[in-house]
Amino acid sequence: MTPSSFSPRDLLSEALAGVLQRPARSVLTALGTVLGVGTFVAVLGLTATASSQIDSRFSLLTATEVTVGDVAREKDEFAGPAFPDDAGPRVEKLDGVRHAGVFWPVRPTGGSPDVRSSPVGGSTGQKIDVVAASPGAVQAAEPRLAQGRLYDTYHAADGLQVAVVSRGIAARLGISTLETAPAVFIDDQPFTVIGIIDDVRRKPEVLMSVIVPDTAARRLWGPPTEGAQMLIATAVGAARQIASEVPTALRPDHPEYLKAVPPPDPRALRSSVTSDLDQLFLLLAAICLVIGAVGIANTTLVAVLERTGEIGLRRALGARGRHVTAQFLAESGALGTLGGLVGTSIGTIAVVAVAVVRDWTPVVHTATVAAAPAIGLLTGVLAGIYPAWRAARIQPVEALRR
Repeated sequence: MTPSSFSPRDLLSEALAGVLQRPARSVLTALGTVLGVGTFVAVLGLTATASSQIDSRFSLLTATEVTVGDVAREKDEFAGPAFPDDAGPRVEKLDGVRHAGVFWPVRPTGGSPDVRSSPVGGSTGQKIDVVAASPGAVQAAEPRLAQGRLYDTYHAADGLQVAVVSRGIAARLGISTLETAPAVFIDDQPFTVIGIIDDVRRKPEVLMSVIVPDTAARRLWGPPTEGAQMLIATAVGAARQIASEVPTALRPDHPEYLKAVPPPDPRALRSSVTSDLDQLFLLLAAICLVIGAVGIANTTLVAVLERTGEIGLRRALGARGRHVTAQFLAESGALGTLGGLVGTSIGTIAVVAVAVVRDWTPVVHTATVAAAPAIGLLTGVLAGIYPAWRAARIQPVEALRR
């Protein structure tokens, strides 16, 4: 007797017929794979897109920022302030420097000053941090104004008692508009508020402080005793060179009194961030794929039980166990491939949508799009191994009796 055969064409035809016979069940079965593969594509696409944004932000912010600290007291306990009075203008003369200035916390009584929005005898003051900063330091922080203006070299040269506050500090002090020229009283010293900041691109901690000119702070409370720093905004590519030059430019007699901190290597930090994102979201994608595999396995197993009579009839007509196994593996593989294709499309659309909303440039690697349907196929085949094995073990006589 001639052995029965099962051509690839017949196998594909039977697999598609089995999938299309119950379309609603097939859609629900493939949903898990859709979610898993879609998550896989979206994760890798969003990670690649975010990586390019991280590069851009480091180039524009972190890679153009230098901080210089006063460490004179660590080197010599009798040393005075390390920064000269003209530190900002002197550093701004260096090639590649856009803005530079010194800032320090004002602590006239050893702690946060008493700040109020009405004269003595009015409301109870609040303990709010006060920062003395030169106009160059304020500009280097790149603030975005909500109202008013920033103080400049004119205010600083005359030692005018003006102040700039964040939107949050203004709300705490009851200041909602600058049209009435409101004032804040710092340890009973009046400062006219001329600007309200909405946000800053550098040194966000200053948003929790009242910012006053350094010249007014020196006149009222003396030079900085601790915590003085210089903030420098540089052109792209100049930060590390500026960091090496600043100590000597400011203190040629004692450059060791100043500690310049150059920006970190953006490639190393990006690699670390990208690695963390990959591990976290790929774990999520793996969980979704496992859920999809379990769904396919469960539905395929139920199909095996429902089609016991059909399997018995096939076996009685000469189909071998491997033919039945191949048929059910092909059906589960078709469901996995379908889920992979749909998931790839959804994941790609999600990456593009997020990039458009965030005004980013979407990045989806070709290898990711090519591998995703194959992952769906592999998931479907692995999920169908046990049900196909069960189907192949059904005996024709027992199946025909049911």
